[in-house]
Amino acid sequence: MAHDLLDRLRQRLEDLNRSERKVACVILDDPAAATSLSIASLAQAAGVSEPTVNRFCRNFDAKGYPDFKIKLAQSLAGGTPYVTRAVEPGDNASQYTSKIFGATIAALDEARRIIDMDAVERMVDYLTQAKQIHFFGLGASGAVAQDAQHKFFRFNLPVMAYVDVLMQRMVAAACHTGDVVVVISYTGRTRELVDIARVARVAGAVVLGITAPNSPLTRECSAVLEVVTPEDTDHYMPMTSRMIQLALVDTLATGVTLRRGEDFLPHLKKIKDSLRDTRFPVEKRSGKKPAP
Repeated sequence: MAHDLLDRLRQRLEDLNRSERKVACVILDDPAAATSLSIASLAQAAGVSEPTVNRFCRNFDAKGYPDFKIKLAQSLAGGTPYVTRAVEPGDNASQYTSKIFGATIAALDEARRIIDMDAVERMVDYLTQAKQIHFFGLGASGAVAQDAQHKFFRFNLPVMAYVDVLMQRMVAAACHTGDVVVVISYTGRTRELVDIARVARVAGAVVLGITAPNSPLTRECSAVLEVVTPEDTDHYMPMTSRMIQLALVDTLATGVTLRRGEDFLPHLKKIKDSLRDTRFPVEKRSGKKPAP
């Protein structure tokens, strides 16, 4: 499909020959600008011949360069494509900052487009009816579990986050019918978490997952929100998946708030008002510059 073109460019980059890879890099560096380039301009920017550009286009199911530009424009119109490449050792502050922000924005937009709304509704149902909620996560996902506790404690029911596998296992074994366990895992292949999810399910808890599709963890869950995002984890820390996980937690918390209805809003307001006296008042700007 047209909107997959930039994803395909990125995924096949290392499989292209040297000349075609140069063409792909020029396009990926600024796909919007590439849509306005003539074939001669693109060939010059990539340092290749025009026949190489045409061969490159046909390699991506286009009849020629004009057809390729149409598909590229359609790809840009279909959403925010993931076009940034991995952070490299020689990148300066401008380069790695641009790559991180670009990757994050693109990954969030892609997640928004493919999110399973039925799964969101099911998970909100389970969370709204829960007697108590436990969030489990390890590593970067552990921080997301703690953020989830910060969001969900406002719903006037017992909520805890656990980032230690031994505590997770004991809590899972102590679960009862009516408890909900939310397991957050980027890969869904961490043996301890999959085993702990099974323990919680056998104990009677509803197990929900925020994890990769078709992973071992999904088989232990009653409902799953799938996180699909490329990560450069060979040398650098996972980044975009954590942002998607946080956005999904916010989505579920908002869903529970709306499901509780307007009668629940005074409770949330009371919690927010409790922080008012802990902050300095906002200073009004006079427009005058401070004296030297």
